[in-house]
Amino acid sequence: MQSSHFRNKFALLGLQIAILLLGLPVLANAQHFKWARRNNPEFDNRKVSYGFSIGIHTSAYEIKYSDQFVTQNFDTVHSVQPQFSGGFSLGFLVNLRFNEVLDLRLMPKAGFYNHKMIYYYTDNSSTRQLVETTMVEFPLLLKYKSMRRGNVRMYMIGGFTPSIEASGKNDVQSTTANLDISNTNLTIDAGFGFDFYFPLFKFSQEIRFQRGLVNMLGTDPSVYSAPLKYINTNTISVYFIFQ
Repeated sequence: MQSSHFRNKFALLGLQIAILLLGLPVLANAQHFKWARRNNPEFDNRKVSYGFSIGIHTSAYEIKYSDQFVTQNFDTVHSVQPQFSGGFSLGFLVNLRFNEVLDLRLMPKAGFYNHKMIYYYTDNSSTRQLVETTMVEFPLLLKYKSMRRGNVRMYMIGGFTPSIEASGKNDVQSTTANLDISNTNLTIDAGFGFDFYFPLFKFSQEIRFQRGLVNMLGTDPSVYSAPLKYINTNTISVYFIFQ
């Protein structure tokens, strides 16, 4: 029961490390030629620039138990364990330049999420709740940039992402009511990345961490929602951005 949960977490951590390692040769190659002739030397002087993004992520709910969890009504429920699951996103980018080191960017996108919850019982049985959602998200972010060195520039990024559900469903291995999840969310975002300048475009690799700020537990009562009082999201994303 516990070992399966940890195996899933380690497998997803390995996926994230593999993705980052795939990007290291690109970074190393760019640094090797950091004093080469500059591509697009005036690119970052544009007041407004546009682009698109492709993202992959792993996400999980974080829960807090309600007072009912320790009552006799739920004495057969051993634990509730969220699991990380993968997904992806597609979006656009509008970048507004403030000055040499600071930009404001809006990155509207559609995110496709799978959130898994496993309910373990004292008789060694379990029930799965799978919440599949498509979220329309509107990240509003500040980008703080380092000095450009050749064709490479590092940056840090942070901000907020409000989102609303476009479609979703619950896939449950049970005949009882589903876990009700709110159709809106708000996260705080932080991350870092690298800009790579090419003759015809700019390519960025970015890793971003998102933590939910609101309770996504819905109001519809069920045997799955009663043991819980709070659900928020934790997401790790890797973005590939073209401008």
